[in-house]
Amino acid sequence: MLKLKSILQKFSKKRVLIIGDLILDEYIWGDVGRISPEAPVPVVWANKRSFVPGGAANVANNISAFDAKATIIGVVGADKNADTLLSELEKRNISTQGIFSQEKRHTTVKTRIIAGHQQVVRVDWEHTDALPKALNEKICRYIGDNINKFDAVIIEDYGKGVINPHVLEEVIYLAKKYNKIVTVDPKEENFLYYRGATSITPNRKELENAVRNLKIKDTTNKFVMHNDRLLTAKDIDEAASQVLKYLDLESILVTLGENGMSLFQKEAQPVHIPTVAQEVFDVSGAGDTVIACFTLALACGATKTDAARLANYAAGIVVSKIGTAVSSRKELAQRLE
Repeated sequence: MLKLKSILQKFSKKRVLIIGDLILDEYIWGDVGRISPEAPVPVVWANKRSFVPGGAANVANNISAFDAKATIIGVVGADKNADTLLSELEKRNISTQGIFSQEKRHTTVKTRIIAGHQQVVRVDWEHTDALPKALNEKICRYIGDNINKFDAVIIEDYGKGVINPHVLEEVIYLAKKYNKIVTVDPKEENFLYYRGATSITPNRKELENAVRNLKIKDTTNKFVMHNDRLLTAKDIDEAASQVLKYLDLESILVTLGENGMSLFQKEAQPVHIPTVAQEVFDVSGAGDTVIACFTLALACGATKTDAARLANYAAGIVVSKIGTAVSSRKELAQRLE
């Protein structure tokens, strides 16, 4: 615990660049009093609306809540939702200099209607089309001009178009050239392009799908994926070990929900870390907290095992909250007590 506390104290000195798909999370809060006469659905009497940064923006929000400096790169539309998102980011002391606007694109918005403590429905507005070549080049130019200002880079891939092979290749190349930590919250269809990153942080489902897509087997051909079943604990160990080698990564941190997380490193035995969550209300955003805390700890010189343990504590705080939430450095320090 003393070691983890000493790592946490260094967070405020670090600067992190987050690249990825920006999302505005909207919450409409209310209560259900009756069923609609028009259809068999509840009528929610709304009494409050709130907005929080989501997607890659939530990772930046976590970095800022840990008292580190966050700068974000992403794309928004030319609409009112973009103004709302930028305003929410600026309130949280997150630099928005790397955010680009595209007129023909929606700012991604996810609207959740909450009745009491229960989510009733979610409505998504988004574009997932590939970015124009000129916009990709602007993003890469910004990264090249500024990467030396940061201690680490986080790639947050939600499959909305910002993270693509062109951008990934440039980011990972520059990170390695300038000896920067680069971590990835992955999308299974893009796993092949993460080769050479420091670490990736898939959840169980993402790891399953990635292994199936990559058609990875072990040297004895005994490790075979079946589409009709989930991975067992042994399968997860084998899958992560194979992906680690296949993508030439330093480590993989697999998040396993109520089963905690598992860390896989080159030439080391897997480390299985049980969950420390005391109550679980909402797991949305927990993966964002994990990659933010894990990356910051690595930037502070922590071992990957200590970084994973610290991230596990941070995730345990976030899942006890409703909605897209973050863990502050103060909350994490108190939890370590």
